[in-house]
Amino acid sequence: MTNHTHDPAARSWIASANVAGAFDVRLLPYAVFSTADQPGHRRLGVGIGDQILDLGACARQDICDGMVSGLSVAMQAPSLNPLLALTPEHWSALRQRLFAVLVDDEGGWRQARNAVRDALVPMAGAQMHLPMAVGDYTDFYASIHHATNVGSMLRPEQPLFPNYRYVPIGYHGRSSSIVVSGTAIRRPWGQVLPQGETTPRFGPSQRLDYELEVGLVIGGENALGEPVPVARAGERLFGMVLLNDWSARDIQAWEYQPLGPFLAKSFATSISAWVVTAEALAPRRVAAAARSSGEPELLPHLCDRVDQATGGFDVPLEVRLTSARMRAAGEPAYVVSRSNMRDLYWTPAQLIAHHTTNGCNLRPGDLLGTGTVSGPARESGGCLLERTWRGTEPLALPTGEQRRFLEDGDEVVLSSAIVPVESRGRVAPGE
Repeated sequence: MTNHTHDPAARSWIASANVAGAFDVRLLPYAVFSTADQPGHRRLGVGIGDQILDLGACARQDICDGMVSGLSVAMQAPSLNPLLALTPEHWSALRQRLFAVLVDDEGGWRQARNAVRDALVPMAGAQMHLPMAVGDYTDFYASIHHATNVGSMLRPEQPLFPNYRYVPIGYHGRSSSIVVSGTAIRRPWGQVLPQGETTPRFGPSQRLDYELEVGLVIGGENALGEPVPVARAGERLFGMVLLNDWSARDIQAWEYQPLGPFLAKSFATSISAWVVTAEALAPRRVAAAARSSGEPELLPHLCDRVDQATGGFDVPLEVRLTSARMRAAGEPAYVVSRSNMRDLYWTPAQLIAHHTTNGCNLRPGDLLGTGTVSGPARESGGCLLERTWRGTEPLALPTGEQRRFLEDGDEVVLSSAIVPVESRGRVAPGE
């Protein structure tokens, strides 16, 4: 639901928040940061303009005094997890108080401005960290365009398996190798089976790829054995990050049968430092992607009228790439693809509900990847596997270089046209 915190005319008394492309007073994303003078002291903060509002300092100065119980303790924590363990009512109450003290109006919170100024930290001098401790990570396959493209390469006669239109497909990922945006990505080593050979070799991946995804940050908890109905699953979505599910396609091709991805995916997953809340994105809600008349009906546990009407998100996404040679020559980043979260076949609520249908308990800080977000056009493919059609149609970079898959020194940046949040990673040699 939208409310006064989404007012398109709202402006902040912090001037840098009113510049186009900045963290404005309607966005208010969360992050965990430290500063050079206290490198071991991690703090929870909110982005506003070119500043980070230290929430712990706000709590200690009683800026958020009088709110629902539990918020003060969560604000002083070194990660988002205690806040994620609370309820949507807590999350909304905190957002509304932060909006009140940061918006430029004649309301009753003008007296808090001096205290807020004391709690501001320049982003330029902050070190960003993972915003939460991720207990479990599941990666889905929610884009029918991506699934069809990949299936067409492997099984032209049957791109989609019969189950795809009935059930969200996913696999259990590795939470220990989730890293914050800006972390270098070491080229993985593994077994690959060269074309035309019968014996695998061991060495660095030659088909390293990125995957453009959105990560769903889970709040709250359901007891073991207690499914979450799709009509209530949206209450478990605290917010979203941009997620890059780095993939070694040659390792994946050899190992994935019969149990699916393993070492080809577990070496690294990058997420943005900033978490944009679901409430901040309420104005971007749209209907779930339309299904054709010939498709099967949703089974009851995945079907909810409200979710079908408002469960999608209109979030445009972009992938940019620079090579080492491009950066040395001062060339701008090459836009590899543009897609939109609204094209996903399954909504976030359906992914959350399906994850719990067998009684699986999702906990605060769990992370669900949407899978590669691709659109219907070739230019909207969310990975190089699609954009170069398995390496047969290489991309031409401005320096004359070609890219079938990622080379050492390549930097990949995932971003969105509506929120100034990035997930960035640069490939390092796998020595």
